[in-house]
Amino acid sequence: MTITLPGSWEDTLGLGLDDFYRDLHANPELSFHEHRTAQKVQDALAPLGLEVTAGVGSTGVVAVLRNGTGPTVLLRADFDALPVAEKTGLPYASTARGVDANGVDVPVMHACGHDMHATALVGALRLLQAQRDSWAGTVVAVFQPAEEIGGGAKAMIDDGLFDRFPKPEVVLGQHVVPLPAGLIAYKTGPALAAADSLKLQLFGRGGHGSQPWATIDPIVMACNVVQRLQTIVSRELSPFDPAVVTVGYLHAGSKENIIPDDAELGISIRTFRDEVRETILASIARIAKAESLASGAEKDPAITTTYSFPITTVDDTVMHEIAVDFREHFGEGRVFESDQPLAGSEDVGLFGSELGVPTAFWFWGGLDQQLIKEIAEGRKPLPSNHSPEFAPVIEPTLSTGVEALTVAALSRLTRR
Repeated sequence: MTITLPGSWEDTLGLGLDDFYRDLHANPELSFHEHRTAQKVQDALAPLGLEVTAGVGSTGVVAVLRNGTGPTVLLRADFDALPVAEKTGLPYASTARGVDANGVDVPVMHACGHDMHATALVGALRLLQAQRDSWAGTVVAVFQPAEEIGGGAKAMIDDGLFDRFPKPEVVLGQHVVPLPAGLIAYKTGPALAAADSLKLQLFGRGGHGSQPWATIDPIVMACNVVQRLQTIVSRELSPFDPAVVTVGYLHAGSKENIIPDDAELGISIRTFRDEVRETILASIARIAKAESLASGAEKDPAITTTYSFPITTVDDTVMHEIAVDFREHFGEGRVFESDQPLAGSEDVGLFGSELGVPTAFWFWGGLDQQLIKEIAEGRKPLPSNHSPEFAPVIEPTLSTGVEALTVAALSRLTRR
């Protein structure tokens, strides 16, 4: 389907959508601390006359656009940021700092594009409001906090999202990725991995570095565990079951001549089947316990799940129907189907699974042509999501994101 804008892009959406994005990018906030961001979203939506509710699931914002009798569609965007020091060199780069869950002062950056997601949803609501004569139904716009720690969707659901607001018949969402700006990609079925984040504590017995025989060294234990964890995927799983086990940090000790009492590992797991996930979790527990036993540790290891994401499953029928409309609107050359899932993770699927309704989710590009050229020539590496150098070019990324959400919503609403 083709969206016909009643005038220029700026006339339709209102001046300043790009400035709204720059403001969000320059002022990021960590998960469940998105108070300023939530207020900026409310301010941007105020002229539209929607039913706007703040504080849903702590810092989430829900906007309802009712337009007669018809289907109810949920449009979702996340808006939290990451503890990353920005290195993009942009004039609107973040210099913000925040306090993480451990009470540590950290730099903060929109290194995953959530600022673009929120801006695109604001634009889509403006566009749908401007074209309400062409459709009927209800749009529930969810501005979600805390996606990065896997807690935001659940928090909004637990706060009565589907009791307090109209229940949708479909959940729609999108994510900006390092593809050429203006392109749209999608994958049906398992599109994003399940993710589990674990904290593994190994307990030894500390002492003087000059007398290691009087200690049980948790650093040696931790090093052996790190090495052995790498064999789970290579030796315990079928090559037809993709998975990732990453040790992202190892913390132990405070001085070179002191053997500490314990060591802590941060482990990230990505899987695409529940059976594989259970195998990996059991293997990690077995390896940690076996290494502790082999080292003579007097206390068993402790494993704590810090967050968990489900597999994001994209409905085949709904996504393909939306893709037909994408191709009609954007042209065949800008829309393609991928045959490979991504190892990244999302909690958007919780909304659909909670109600038993389909989820459609797609990706759109944010790399400008100059950067693509430099990458192709080997002068710059590809800046992935979560990189300190990741920042989508504003156009055509923003207009593509706004139009994609709008086209997808219109494909599920009643057309007039």
